[in-house]
Amino acid sequence: MSTPRKIYQVDAFTAEPFRGNPAGVCILETEMPDEWMQNVAMEMNLSETAFILPGKDFFTIRFFTPEAEIPLCGHATLSSAHILFEQGIVKKDEDIKLLSKAGELTIRKSGSWITMNFPAYDLEQIEIPDIMKDILGIRPEEVYMTGHGWTFVLLDSESSVRGLKPDFRLMKNSGFGDMIVTAPSDDNNFDFCVRCFVPALGIDEDPVTGSAHCSLVPFWHKKRGRREFVSHQVSKREGVLKVSLAGDRVEISGQARTIIKGELFV
Repeated sequence: MSTPRKIYQVDAFTAEPFRGNPAGVCILETEMPDEWMQNVAMEMNLSETAFILPGKDFFTIRFFTPEAEIPLCGHATLSSAHILFEQGIVKKDEDIKLLSKAGELTIRKSGSWITMNFPAYDLEQIEIPDIMKDILGIRPEEVYMTGHGWTFVLLDSESSVRGLKPDFRLMKNSGFGDMIVTAPSDDNNFDFCVRCFVPALGIDEDPVTGSAHCSLVPFWHKKRGRREFVSHQVSKREGVLKVSLAGDRVEISGQARTIIKGELFV
């Protein structure tokens, strides 16, 4: 039998266990077939599992949901960086360079916080589709399409965001199956709140979604004129992100906790 591969489960965007967003992290020694990675992600049955292959100058990272590969995932990137630092694969004072299908990602550590440098995505406002009220049960204030293919919805208040009970079957088949919903926060500790629904990829609600902030930060920058924000993802598990606009990039900071360390015998 070959040497088992290490696999981890990490709660991202939280300092507490059983909060934030859980992700799988698998460190590879050699490149593995896509089908194998997809099967492992399906077995993990988390919103995302990241696969990291060390290289000479950078690490290659790929992300799989239980149903499909995606180009970029914030909480799985944070989880991966957390494991690389925690296991001593990368020294805590060194930057991590990850090569993803969304481009190069640079990560650094400061105390218990890990900061990721991601691309910023533009938004194009569209007319509010009639079906949106049927999907969400409420008529949005504004609707946009983002540069990375998400539907972006602004609601009037945090209570409206928290109270959403979407029709996921209708959402999945509507063409709006990847949806970011946001509103100003009611809590003075935060600037805005957000929930993310991804039934198109088999995830009704993603607990905390780092990559959504690639469009959330530019959006709220245009609304408020500021460059730095504290985001509160108000899913059941909740999560807190410190985010900022840095030119044509977005910096996303969060904390993480390792929950499970295991071995893959396949």
